[in-house]
Amino acid sequence: MTVFSLDPDRIVWCAALRALAADTLRPLAERGAPGRVNRPLLAALGEHGLLRRMFASGALDLCLLRESLAERCTEAETALALQGLGTFPVLQAGTSEQRERWLPGVTDGTAVAAFALSEPDAGSDAAALALRAEPDPSGGWRLYGGKRWISNAPEADFYTVFARTTEGAGARGVTAFLVPGDRPGLTGVPLDMLAPHAIGALTFDGTPVGGADVLGAVDGGFAVAMRTLDLFRPSVGAFAVGMAQTALDATLEHTARRRAFGGPLAELQAVAHRVAEMATRTEAARLLVYAAAAAYDAGAAEVPRRSAMAKLYATEAAQYVVDSAVQLHGACALQRGHPLERLYREVRAPRIYEGASEVQRSIIARALYRERPSGAGARGETADPQGRAG
Repeated sequence: MTVFSLDPDRIVWCAALRALAADTLRPLAERGAPGRVNRPLLAALGEHGLLRRMFASGALDLCLLRESLAERCTEAETALALQGLGTFPVLQAGTSEQRERWLPGVTDGTAVAAFALSEPDAGSDAAALALRAEPDPSGGWRLYGGKRWISNAPEADFYTVFARTTEGAGARGVTAFLVPGDRPGLTGVPLDMLAPHAIGALTFDGTPVGGADVLGAVDGGFAVAMRTLDLFRPSVGAFAVGMAQTALDATLEHTARRRAFGGPLAELQAVAHRVAEMATRTEAARLLVYAAAAAYDAGAAEVPRRSAMAKLYATEAAQYVVDSAVQLHGACALQRGHPLERLYREVRAPRIYEGASEVQRSIIARALYRERPSGAGARGETADPQGRAG
């Protein structure tokens, strides 16, 4: 693989994003209510053109947006990403009427979007969805069932909802619908999570949807979901990289000035080696994320595998880096309100959402065996599905 580096314009852009997040977006985030949609923050993202830039750019710029914002304001990063996740199905599969109705409000930050895929018994297994779309005499459907752990619920203005339209068909029987938040039969409640942000459970009790609400083709919703996740999985990794970089920077500052055992902590070999490991994992994660995003933008065939690798490694690396930062800071980092205490809570969720780490490993392994040339290997070896050479 060739050496990868960002061009000068993108480097300058990322620095400007970090400054905007610190100076403008962070104060708005701090005034928001925990566990609620922060509409003034969304409006600021729209006012500064970040939402429009997200939809007009490729995967690499999406990753740079998320990483840069995450370094200075994770709330702004999350607000931006959730607008993208809920809206990208409309952008890629929606009709002209659907786009005209919702995209202007999303890009200026006045319409809140949500991606409603997860269910109590179908989190990472998107093909096992149980939300039913039952045929209605009017020619449409009625939705029955529930969704859970849906970001921006129950306050979103519209939801991209994935429901089963054909029983017994697995992934081939799922349809994507665009459902306005005020549709009859749709209710929701907020959920209290470890790191509070707007997230909730939805109940559909005969909620009507019709042909005008379908995103893409009937029974083609699984592909809509997977194309969305292929784009956003590397950017989840970028979010993790931003958190890791923040934790690393804080650790460098702390260990350089904090004195113990007759000198700075940085002079202790155990500390220095831990910091070196934190930096190496952060940089490795960053490069995996950028490579996956570049592959997506180039239309490469191996996008699902690269996206899974980036999401897996970056989120696991960020967990290690933030945990190490807390360890090297000591008790002060455990105090409520400390920046690392907040990061310690926030860094845990990305290893689960948009496909848990275990799911990413399965995706990677399946892709590797699928991509492997048939017949003997380069030196005549064969391998069974468990990976043992024979």
